[in-house]
Amino acid sequence: MTDTTAAGSKDTEAHLKKRRCAEAAVRYVEPGSVLGVGTGSTVGYFIEALAARPGLIRAAVSSSEASSRLLSAAGIQILDLNEVAGLHLYIDGADEATRARHLIKGGGGALTREKIVASAAQRFVCIIDDSKLVETLGAFPLPVEVIPMARSLVSRAIEARGGQPVWRRGTVTDNGNHILDVHGLSITDPRALERELGEITGVVTVGLFAARPADLLLVGTATGTETI
Repeated sequence: MTDTTAAGSKDTEAHLKKRRCAEAAVRYVEPGSVLGVGTGSTVGYFIEALAARPGLIRAAVSSSEASSRLLSAAGIQILDLNEVAGLHLYIDGADEATRARHLIKGGGGALTREKIVASAAQRFVCIIDDSKLVETLGAFPLPVEVIPMARSLVSRAIEARGGQPVWRRGTVTDNGNHILDVHGLSITDPRALERELGEITGVVTVGLFAARPADLLLVGTATGTETI
């Protein structure tokens, strides 16, 4: 097998794993409900699965403009979170996850809206492929959304705590803010770090989902879907 063929095979396998967990998530959706929908490539497969079941949900609250476009293209009505009293379910992916269901999110830049919608939901089901399942968070750089004028101020505060922040140049969030990707962390206490970084003046959101973790992980594997 050539290198190109091997790479293509691995890529296809990764997509199959994502599709498996995305389609498995559909069984948790209440017919006729307003559903919270996250962001990312795995969520894209979930939206495809919703599109294949017209009328399954009444509407969706989306965590990003990118997901809103996909949902609208699938004929699904988009509601503002302020228009609903709460959500029964939120479906989203993650960049890293542990078996304690603590997550790093924000690789796609939508961490603030994702955290808001997750907080509004009674249940948060996270869909990932098994490459995202880790023992300890931190190999994936931790995204931190910051007010633009505070970017350097926040960077210095993070450096003082042992992190190595890198400005994600060219990225502006849907909220008009900047993102720092923090390298060099081994996150053994996600709740404490989420709280500590969140208290730095100028930080909008930390991409740790530990204070409000996922309630359920659906992990796509080579043979099926593992439920955690």
